[in-house]
Amino acid sequence: MKRIIILLLANLVVGLPVWSVPHTMVTYTIDAERNAYDHNNKGIMYMEEKFYAAAIQEFKIAISLNPNTQATAVYFTNLGNVYTRIGYPNLALDCFERALKQYNLNFDYYINLAKCYKTLNMATSKLGQYSKRNDQLSKVMVGLLYEQLGNKKKAIIVLDEFAMTEPELIITPSVKQHIQKLVKELQK
Repeated sequence: MKRIIILLLANLVVGLPVWSVPHTMVTYTIDAERNAYDHNNKGIMYMEEKFYAAAIQEFKIAISLNPNTQATAVYFTNLGNVYTRIGYPNLALDCFERALKQYNLNFDYYINLAKCYKTLNMATSKLGQYSKRNDQLSKVMVGLLYEQLGNKKKAIIVLDEFAMTEPELIITPSVKQHIQKLVKELQK
């Protein structure tokens, strides 16, 4: 008798969702984009606490969860910054190049890449490559490479030429601020 009552109660509990009101079940939606954002934030936190291995893993998870958006460029940049801090500029180079490929209107991405080229002694060869390109955004890299090579006057000229020919781009105000910084450095 006890077994029958227990079986009936078990059936009632197991079958309860069948008798519930439709669409009242709580569901959890997995949002890869949101999770990528959270992993990026954890990576930043680990980087600030100097847990670089954990930060690298968090940034890689963020990239794999959200591989083809503008936000991914931020994740690649953060990963490159960690590699730079721990002394692996060759790994940082790939990250900075991918960030720039993902979103090419952030001036900081160009700065990071130019510094990385200088660290790897590639600035001169890359200057030649970027100088041969016909697109306007290559001029930004050319100007920054001149700066990294110590020719600030030429850097100002190239960056100013870019700013005058592309006044409407999102990147242009940042380029103009950088030009002003270079001019102040030359006046010292």
